Amino acid sequence: MIGHIQTLDVQIPKEIVQYWGWFLAFGVGLLLLGIVAIVRSVTATIISMLFFGWLLVLACGIEVAQAVMVGHWAGFFHHLVAAILFGVTGFLIVTRPLLGAEVATMLMAVFFLISGLFQFIGSLWVALPGWGWQAVDGVITFVLGLLVLAQWPVSGLWVNGLFIGIDLIFYGAAWIALALGLRAS
Repeated sequence: MIGHIQTLDVQIPKEIVQYWGWFLAFGVGLLLLGIVAIVRSVTATIISMLFFGWLLVLACGIEVAQAVMVGHWAGFFHHLVAAILFGVTGFLIVTRPLLGAEVATMLMAVFFLISGLFQFIGSLWVALPGWGWQAVDGVITFVLGLLVLAQWPVSGLWVNGLFIGIDLIFYGAAWIALALGLRAS
């Protein structure tokens, strides 16, 4: 049973297949945007922090509206506290995006350290099929956390932009692969 792989028979509607070129263009656009984000990782980091900060400010406004709508109901203070947290955090990130990037990078590095260690130890402890790959992934994640943390706070300037760029490249490549697969069908 280890070598037996099941495949899903997926029927793709013709309406989707005929637009394969748009999917290809979208994928190429994302791939190019990812390359730009990597080349200009500091700029991409600042833009991503500003975007995230404004999302939090928007969430603050939504929470305030929700607090007003619930009135004297027990959820009023819950929404009010959430609005304050979103608003203060969003305002700080929008006004100080580099500081926000440094904090986000520190949290990311700590997350990589803890999750990498957890994945490594868990893969050895449980020893599921493919545990070796899980252990290697845990080691790589842990080392990535160490590398990001070793250069902190300077890494806060470029790490987020680099990671966003890498994600955009892989996301774009996936859309390109989908488009080429649709074209072939």
